[in-house]
Amino acid sequence: MSIDPMRGLLTAVLEAIDIPHPATIGDGEVHDRVLNDRAMHAAIALRSVLADKPLMDVEWITAYLRERLAEHPPTGYRHWGTARGEGQ
Repeated sequence: MSIDPMRGLLTAVLEAIDIPHPATIGDGEVHDRVLNDRAMHAAIALRSVLADKPLMDVEWITAYLRERLAEHPPTGYRHWGTARGEGQ
């Protein structure tokens, strides 16, 4: 099944910004840093697609975004709703 290129990009953008909430205030610092990095890469991808003369096609930009997101996984903090020690 083929996915529409724009739908694929939007799915990747949602994955970038829809990360688990921190379990505690102390976990918020790491969460915010990870979310900021992921949101920055999503914004770059969107700007690339919306440019007057995009340098790359949507599929390439989506793949590039997914690579950047893999470099910034939502880990290193406890997630809201997880047992103690999980989600790190």
